Amino acid sequence: MRRLLLLTFLFTGFFMNAQYGKNCEIRQFKLNAFNPGIEYEMALGVNSTLDIRVAYQAALEPASSQPLEDFDFFPAITVQNRYYHNLNSRERRRRSIYGNSGNYIAPTAAIFSPGDRVVEGRLVDGIHGYGGLVYGIQRSYDSGFSFSIDAGAGYYVGPFKGNIQPVVNLSIGWIISEKRWCVGL
Repeated sequence: MRRLLLLTFLFTGFFMNAQYGKNCEIRQFKLNAFNPGIEYEMALGVNSTLDIRVAYQAALEPASSQPLEDFDFFPAITVQNRYYHNLNSRERRRRSIYGNSGNYIAPTAAIFSPGDRVVEGRLVDGIHGYGGLVYGIQRSYDSGFSFSIDAGAGYYVGPFKGNIQPVVNLSIGWIISEKRWCVGL
């Protein structure tokens, strides 16, 4: 069984490396101004990246009876596996794909660590998070300015009854470090 797992792992790495970095940036670090924090995006395949964001970000309060009307800022870690579906067509139309400028679909997960807080007169403690699917756009410019916005739905879990709520992420900031690969035009 161990040998089978090891072989599967090795062949997966081989196939991922065979597709590595055709359109996507190999890696890039970004500073976020809207949700103060840092973001790291690395290429996984031809049009696929792994995006990890550690930030103090705006989020709804899922422990509230009306979570869509109750927002707050929480420390969070967000992970997305982005698949950019239009990089090739943007390149054919001579549009920039610098900094992974394109539209994407991504499974997403986030963990919030707000600590103890009082919501509607009761003490809520512990971490909460969500897992879901989002659709978004990302644009980056030669000056380093970058923004992305995505929206979708996620299943929220934590010290409350789990339910499905909307997910919206906004990132506005600057690329501070990058490693480019065959980006095209």
